[in-house]
Amino acid sequence: MKKKHIVLAGLSLILAACGQQNQTKSDTDFPDQVKAALSNGGKIDINGLQWTREPGGYEVKGDTILITTAPHTDLWQRTYYHFQNDNAPVLQMKTREKFFSFVVKTDFTQSHQRFDQCGIVMYLDSENWLKGSVEYENEKFQHLGSVATNGGYSDWATTAIPADVKTMWYRFSRREDDYCIECSTNGTDFSQMRICHMQAAADEISFGIYACSPEESSFTAAFSDMRITECMWKAHDGQQPD
Repeated sequence: MKKKHIVLAGLSLILAACGQQNQTKSDTDFPDQVKAALSNGGKIDINGLQWTREPGGYEVKGDTILITTAPHTDLWQRTYYHFQNDNAPVLQMKTREKFFSFVVKTDFTQSHQRFDQCGIVMYLDSENWLKGSVEYENEKFQHLGSVATNGGYSDWATTAIPADVKTMWYRFSRREDDYCIECSTNGTDFSQMRICHMQAAADEISFGIYACSPEESSFTAAFSDMRITECMWKAHDGQQPD
């Protein structure tokens, strides 16, 4: 799908490039989306989301966002492969709230080429970001994993899952400047994927959704059931610090 979709005029705010928005909008133009959602039963105002790089195509249908990837789009910094890829589109909201969780359902039924992926992301800048996703590998298996990039170096923690899994829920939680990513196949029972500390994410952060196709490919990913809740990553109640 090469042609961009035309969405309703009322959703025009999400169609502007993030860089342009940052240059022309003040903080009051984009209120804290987490605080707003927590006071509105967890509902996220899609109009307040901002693009960091637009995808090959996109469409909004009710509370579902469709993102169509462009070929050779990715997020990775240096480690092992040595290359630096920083051109995947992300659609995010901003917050200074220190304790919350963000949940989203992803549908990647159309993924078909190695490394096609979609999921959650906290993209701060080209050298500091966190993501969780399922990456297509072949007709037998795919990779469920997460990447934390701190100071310009990425890691990849992953496990193989069956190729017939086509949907995945994610829950992204913040406790001050520590973060947790969880996943679920039913949207109710979540399993921990990663806990990490992000040095560049101690104050305001941007987080949301992304999709990309690192190789010669394009597919459409669907994101739905987005909501903000109180922090579901509870305080540690085991061994106390020394």
